[in-house]
Amino acid sequence: MKVGLLTREYPPDVYGGAGVHVEFLARELRALTDLEVHCWGESNRADTAAGVTRHRPAPQLDGSNDALRTFSVDLAMAAALQGRELVHSHTWYANLAGHVGKLLHGIPHVMTAHSLEPLRPWKAEQLGGGYALSSWAERTAIESADAVIAVSRGMRDDILGCYPALDPGRVHVVHNGIDTTLYRPDHDTAVLERIGIDPDRPFVLFVGRITRQKGVPHLLRAARALEPDAQLVLCAGAPDTPEIGREFRELVDGLQRTRDGVHWIPEMLPRSEVVQLLTHAAVFVCPSVYEPLGIVNLEAMACGTAVVASSVGGIPEVVDDGRTGLLVPYDEHAPDAFESGLTEALNRVLDDPESAGRMGVAGRERAVREFGWDQVARRTHELYQDLLKSSSS
Repeated sequence: MKVGLLTREYPPDVYGGAGVHVEFLARELRALTDLEVHCWGESNRADTAAGVTRHRPAPQLDGSNDALRTFSVDLAMAAALQGRELVHSHTWYANLAGHVGKLLHGIPHVMTAHSLEPLRPWKAEQLGGGYALSSWAERTAIESADAVIAVSRGMRDDILGCYPALDPGRVHVVHNGIDTTLYRPDHDTAVLERIGIDPDRPFVLFVGRITRQKGVPHLLRAARALEPDAQLVLCAGAPDTPEIGREFRELVDGLQRTRDGVHWIPEMLPRSEVVQLLTHAAVFVCPSVYEPLGIVNLEAMACGTAVVASSVGGIPEVVDDGRTGLLVPYDEHAPDAFESGLTEALNRVLDDPESAGRMGVAGRERAVREFGWDQVARRTHELYQDLLKSSSS
């Protein structure tokens, strides 16, 4: 079976959950298929692995709207699919390539929905008029795809709610996964020492991009009332827009003026260093206002750490409320209630280390038992087989 896997992110250029998903899915699919990966990047890079082709936006569009530049990559990807029997795209950055590839080469198109443009209206702040183009590309691809993979049951509901013309029979749930051999407790403290985190004081950890979706401003306001002894560690970089970047910095500065132990790490850390931080955190926090699943919660659980997260999207399918962490209801019309709920849940975990420890143990057990990438790849491969059988009959 010859499969073309299309994505914007691919190692070493991985900055979000979709990139993590593609990285590990591709690793497992290589044992099951003849796989070619098409991603963004310079084609002459020395670190490009076999079976990976990198594409860059057309140089004539340098400085143009990001959506237009994305479409030029999509056309290059579609042209490169000659000889493939099936194409599988991830995120709107590659969905149009999958759709055009389907039409051009007469092959089935599978797309995995990691998020939905209609549920991310703040992207208009980042993309301007390009948001209308990204929304059009997603709708065109999703309504025409032979199969749509939702990364959670909540995401499936969102897909069908946003795109009612889509046949529900074409939408399949395959949860994200986690490599529990890479994400496992690391009790070394070298990273903590380098950053300046006090190992004798508990800390709350956030890992994610500075974007409206991740709810970081809510966390920073909630942190004003954290237990006085608690530290806050923010692995947060790459703001979506200058505006959200300024808001974040102002909130961090204000928090640092009123309490000590607020650490902001603005660059992306290597995976091994993030694992060490996850291991030592008293609690991991995910304040997202929209999250189809939230791989980062699985990463924290696999490292044996209790999680406090917003009860949105697919998060409740990962975080077992009261057993592996605590869920906080989110209502966009009541931000103050959400922020006070975050504070209360975080302080509850901080105040009861024994309970937090039990949650951490239960979280790792759940991650190992239910979210292996081998299972994700097997279910994805079975879907490929079904589609190829249907297309040949």
